[in-house]
Amino acid sequence: MDQQKYRVIFDNYAERHFVKNFEKKYRSQWDRTRNDILFMCEHIHNMLKTNRADLISMSDNFRLVKLDFAIFGIKISPKASGNRCILLLDDRNAIVRVLLVYSKNDISTRNETQEWKNIIRKQYQDISKIFSL
Repeated sequence: MDQQKYRVIFDNYAERHFVKNFEKKYRSQWDRTRNDILFMCEHIHNMLKTNRADLISMSDNFRLVKLDFAIFGIKISPKASGNRCILLLDDRNAIVRVLLVYSKNDISTRNETQEWKNIIRKQYQDISKIFSL
């Protein structure tokens, strides 16, 4: 059975605060990387069957997911790269919202998980309430 293809939306916050950094740092490789992220998010059901996507939390028709990705052309595995996306899956409407796109080195002070949760609490208060972050 084919899984439903999800529509993918990069949230403005992710674009302004994180994607810009990847565009500057990786220039030509970023376009291919972004296309890979889009493809993985469109087929998120398949990604959740691998070790590249981790289900963080569920609530009603929503799921919070952490997705590992690698920069195109750089020979480092997605897990080892330290590059992550935090996604909100809206299963009812088949939408994946890319909330954060970051390098572990960019946001991590001591605790990466706590840091991205703090960002979600501040920037996405509605989502924070859904998952009690």
